[in-house]
Amino acid sequence: MASNPKTFLTPEEYLAIERQADYKSEYWNGAMFAMVGASRKHNLIATNVVIELGLQLKRKPCELYNNDMRVRIPATGLYTYPDVTVVCGEPQFEDQQVDTLLNPLLIVEVLSASTQNYDRGQKFSNYRTIESLAEYLLISQNEYRIEQSVKQADGRWLLTDIRTLEGVVELASIPCQLALREVYDKVSLSDSQVLP
Repeated sequence: MASNPKTFLTPEEYLAIERQADYKSEYWNGAMFAMVGASRKHNLIATNVVIELGLQLKRKPCELYNNDMRVRIPATGLYTYPDVTVVCGEPQFEDQQVDTLLNPLLIVEVLSASTQNYDRGQKFSNYRTIESLAEYLLISQNEYRIEQSVKQADGRWLLTDIRTLEGVVELASIPCQLALREVYDKVSLSDSQVLP
């Protein structure tokens, strides 16, 4: 979430404003929060994930969306724009505008200094209430690291923390793989972690 909450708005008022706006805003508890721009590294990582998953999902019954697809969490009322979202089977949308997804299977967020606590905490708490959600990935832009949370049969979430450039994330929900080497292609983290 970003800056400057406005006066109380209903979800319908938010959507009417958001659909006409020149910039994206999240909505929660009656307030709109303008989203700030993303860094070069953030954009490279998100694009790499879209490319990798997009190639693997061709001719499969899944749809892949970048950060322009809004997601609504019905149980909490949060409207947000994940960096990458995948839905398999029939996508469900809030209304005839077909711009607010209700049933994501996989959500990916690229962490930044200003959002990492929110993405790990309150935002993930909201996401966990989505019945269809099976996996949640958090990707660092400051180190080679992907945190994968997978929903278990009993409803608990299992965290796997991959911190090596040779690592591969197995996405059982879609099923696909994300090699960290591909996720971080062209992303220079620091002098000691430049890709070979």
